Amino acid sequence: MKAGPLAGLKVVELAGLAPAPFACMVLADLGAEVVRVDRATPGADVLGLPNDPLARGRRTIGVNTKTAEGVELVLKLAETADVLIEGFRPGVMERMGLGPEAVHARNPRLVYGRMTGWGQDGPLASAAGHDINYIGIAGALEPIGRAGERPVPPLNLVGDFGGGGLMLAMGVLAALHERTSSGRGQVVDASMVEGAALLTTSLHGMRAAGVWPGERGDNLLDGGAPFYDTYETADGKYVAIGAIEMRFWGDLVKVLGLDGPGGEDLPVHVDKSQWPKLRKIVAEAVRRYPRAELVARAEGTDACLTPVLSPWEAASHPQNAARGTFVDIGGTVQPAPAPRFGRTPPATPEAPHEKGADTEEVLAELGFDAAGLASLREAGAIA
Repeated sequence: MKAGPLAGLKVVELAGLAPAPFACMVLADLGAEVVRVDRATPGADVLGLPNDPLARGRRTIGVNTKTAEGVELVLKLAETADVLIEGFRPGVMERMGLGPEAVHARNPRLVYGRMTGWGQDGPLASAAGHDINYIGIAGALEPIGRAGERPVPPLNLVGDFGGGGLMLAMGVLAALHERTSSGRGQVVDASMVEGAALLTTSLHGMRAAGVWPGERGDNLLDGGAPFYDTYETADGKYVAIGAIEMRFWGDLVKVLGLDGPGGEDLPVHVDKSQWPKLRKIVAEAVRRYPRAELVARAEGTDACLTPVLSPWEAASHPQNAARGTFVDIGGTVQPAPAPRFGRTPPATPEAPHEKGADTEEVLAELGFDAAGLASLREAGAIA
């Protein structure tokens, strides 16, 4: 049994892209035994990456779900599982004979997790889309960007991973908790639109309270405020500044060397009418220092000034190194499991297995002997 707070939890994953694999990665990281059902034909997934961190920490079997025998294999896996997760368009699993009704007929205690962009119903339910489209109609994309410029895609972090995969994993865990009292499974319908919209909850509150009065790039937390933004240093690198509170702003003024003669004439930092003038002062001060020197000046203060690191630099930052925030798995440096647990810490995940590498082992656990495996191969259910 794996280590971690979810040790003993059995999950069946129907292989997909981005958000559903991320949800399964999180569950596997925390100790769940996840079996990923890949296509039986090696190399069928043209978007697969070698040593993909999203595939870490679970076993994989190759199954042809276009055969009756392949569908039956997945149903047999579901019979003893706690969770099944899929990320196809609405109706696809039902057409395969693997929809919630068919699976719950075999295992009524199973939690059936569904990951889509738009949700299982509604006018766009069957339409194609990607992260940028989902966060666009969720209201999560429009506020991101500079004033007077077009919205900037925040990679695919908000829809695929934050509003998608993490919300799905949370929903599955909530359904598992409910099962402890009802004894019954249920369907978890996770939509990236709805998850991304949920992430904007505080913006709606700030707008209603008059704290977010401006348009894109003209507010407190969107780069509109000169004390909450990124700035270029003398060596062409960047620092992030988040000195909102007065005390933190006071420390930043000292770090930037603006507390000398003339410092008393600095504009009041919360006076929005003075933001253009103050931004110019801060930008000029930051450009006087290389990034490492400026970061060193901020150490030990509450100036809220930190380096802007690339994902590839982040692992070497002293804070991340001290906490083991990144780990090397199979030669790829990547984020470690999170969050931390005091009594049941998870182990470092295993490197991704080759697709279908565990087919015989998993099917042996289901009771298939050599003759049974040969019959499945003859039927084209497995490779």
